[in-house]
Amino acid sequence: MAKRNENEFVFVPLGGVGEIGMNMAAYGFGSPFNRKWIVVDCGVTFGGPEQPGIELIMADPTFLDEEADNVLGLILTHSHEDHYGAVLDLWPSFNKPVYATDFTTSMLEAKRIGNNISEKVHVINMKPNVPFTLGDFKIEAIRMAHSIPECNSLLITTPIGSALHTGDWKLDENPISSLPTDEKRLKEIANRKDSLALICDSTNATKTGQSPSEAEIAVTLENLIKNAKHRVAVTTFASNLGRVISIARAAQKAGRQVVLSGLSLHRITTIAKELGMLEDLEPFLDQDAYAHLPRNKVVLICTGSQGESRAAVSRIARGVHPVVDLNAGDMMIFSSWAIPGNEKEVLDIQNQLIDKGVEVITNADELVHVTGHPRRGELTQLYDWVNPDLLIPVHGEAMHLEAQAELGKSHGIKQVFSIRNGDMVRLAPEPEVSQSEVRVGELYLDGDVLCTPSESGVRGRKRLQFGGIASVSLCLNKKGQIISGPDMNIIGLPLLEDDDKDIMEQIVEQAINGVMRSMPPKRRSDEKRLNEAMRRAVRSALAGYWGKKPNVSIFVHVV
Repeated sequence: MAKRNENEFVFVPLGGVGEIGMNMAAYGFGSPFNRKWIVVDCGVTFGGPEQPGIELIMADPTFLDEEADNVLGLILTHSHEDHYGAVLDLWPSFNKPVYATDFTTSMLEAKRIGNNISEKVHVINMKPNVPFTLGDFKIEAIRMAHSIPECNSLLITTPIGSALHTGDWKLDENPISSLPTDEKRLKEIANRKDSLALICDSTNATKTGQSPSEAEIAVTLENLIKNAKHRVAVTTFASNLGRVISIARAAQKAGRQVVLSGLSLHRITTIAKELGMLEDLEPFLDQDAYAHLPRNKVVLICTGSQGESRAAVSRIARGVHPVVDLNAGDMMIFSSWAIPGNEKEVLDIQNQLIDKGVEVITNADELVHVTGHPRRGELTQLYDWVNPDLLIPVHGEAMHLEAQAELGKSHGIKQVFSIRNGDMVRLAPEPEVSQSEVRVGELYLDGDVLCTPSESGVRGRKRLQFGGIASVSLCLNKKGQIISGPDMNIIGLPLLEDDDKDIMEQIVEQAINGVMRSMPPKRRSDEKRLNEAMRRAVRSALAGYWGKKPNVSIFVHVV
């Protein structure tokens, strides 16, 4: 990308560019063969139907592992899972410091204790507008409004150029749990002498206008709670402390007490209380107090806004929560919206509640949720404030990235690069993209095991999911005659009976007998050949009847 000994300032997204979640980026400075690196964020995304059994997915740090001696540290923009959720899994092996604000540090420590993780990471406190250095990098956190406290953009300065890494942000003059975006400091950046690359959140780049304020949501929640006749339950993202505060304030004004249900809610509110963020609120009650409060004197805040089966709202909807129930005439407010991929699970819960006679309120009915990300009007406002020479859209799927790229070009930004994970961008001197320069990929957290997709066994699980399995075991003597079996275990295939015997078992037995008749005794002594012949015959016979190809395992024992 440059001359062998020329210093460069480069940017490499390892996750979060071309997808929502799993944010992880590296900034490098030095000559192509002697660079030092800083890492920004280390997040996760959640496994879906395409990854059965997988809970968390994170960016593959192989590139950073290869550069481990040159990695200087990790800087966290904020404590949402998609930005810090992989720190405890990936970062301890680097043995390098983590820089974070007080709130993010507390969230990280609570997460470590809650997950029984013994290995700690070394965290250094980071404060807005107080620059610190790592090698040739000077980093300054700049306050940004978002849906969680202490969210920051990062101004990263090198001897040859700068970058503003926005993290997650919006322009909100009245945020609930934090201070507004630091407009004054952002405008000062426009007076710089060097070039500036804007590495910018694209999540809402397809939406026009400006995102509503959290203060507007607070007004809606206050009216709904004040006018409710019976119990009110609200589910929201547990990390949205501002929303929790708005709900609690509305409850106090209506003379109701707040009950929390969900470990993640208790975790974040405990941290917020320790940091002095809940001083005007009455203490929250645990869910055990719920049954003892009058129906018109309680507001329940519960986890599970994304349809998680084990979370509080799902268990309430199914009527299996140990202490919390909702009855006809009660109200459930979904102060959230479904992350893509979770729509069906959320809708199922809402329908279950409606069947119980519960009044369900969503953003389609009232303004009860607002995003923490900038719409197009906010993006152009930031462009005008910082006046970037180069725009790189990040944090989004293809449609979001391209929408911001188009917006930046139409707004007159000199250079706009559309990139994906693994592309290496030279930010200075002379910006340029080298596509697919760096190895990227995913790691799965499968139970307690961290593994690559190929190691995870997910491919086999998907085969089992769609084709079931027929396992057959039989014993032969040394003359090739069956002396026991075939015994079989058929899972996931249709259970059809004919003359009190399962049809699939009949088909398997006929296929096994067919192989035994067609194969001479001498050839049956070759266990491997006999096993494969039976596997193919059983699979073909079942597929011929069922119309689908099952997974088949044959176990031949010669005794």
